[in-house]
Amino acid sequence: MDNDRTILEKAVAHAVSGKGAHVEAKNTFAGLDWKVAGTRPDGVPHSLFQLLNHLIYWQDWAVKWLDGEHPPIPKHASGSWPGSPGPASRAEWQKVVRHFQSGLEDLGRQSREADLFAKRRNKSRLEMLQTIASHNSYHLGQAVLLRQMLGTWPPPSGGLTW
Repeated sequence: MDNDRTILEKAVAHAVSGKGAHVEAKNTFAGLDWKVAGTRPDGVPHSLFQLLNHLIYWQDWAVKWLDGEHPPIPKHASGSWPGSPGPASRAEWQKVVRHFQSGLEDLGRQSREADLFAKRRNKSRLEMLQTIASHNSYHLGQAVLLRQMLGTWPPPSGGLTW
């Protein structure tokens, strides 16, 4: 049974981090110039900065939920797309990237330190972690594609380019 628990914890940690499936989530925005982060090619609905802020919004929401809080759900999808198309400065961009990475660490902690089967209402912690991991993976794929379109892929750590 302990071995099963270890396997499950590892699977959840990999889902949250992206490890083994694609470039690690924490590296998706690394090495990106802050001015490029606000660029939207024709036909693209969101900039990298907007995608990152959306990821942070739901990641923060999930961490609060996992911590036992009751974060409100926005009335409309647009409520989870905060911020302007681009950062105002390099410092703002770096702060937002660090916030995202810190949230990933919080999710990793949640996957290791809590009872994954504990329920809140009708959802287990495991289900919430799977949901936020899937949400992140979906939008990180968009970020990779946008970076490819902008000629800024892969990040310094490398990326899957085959």
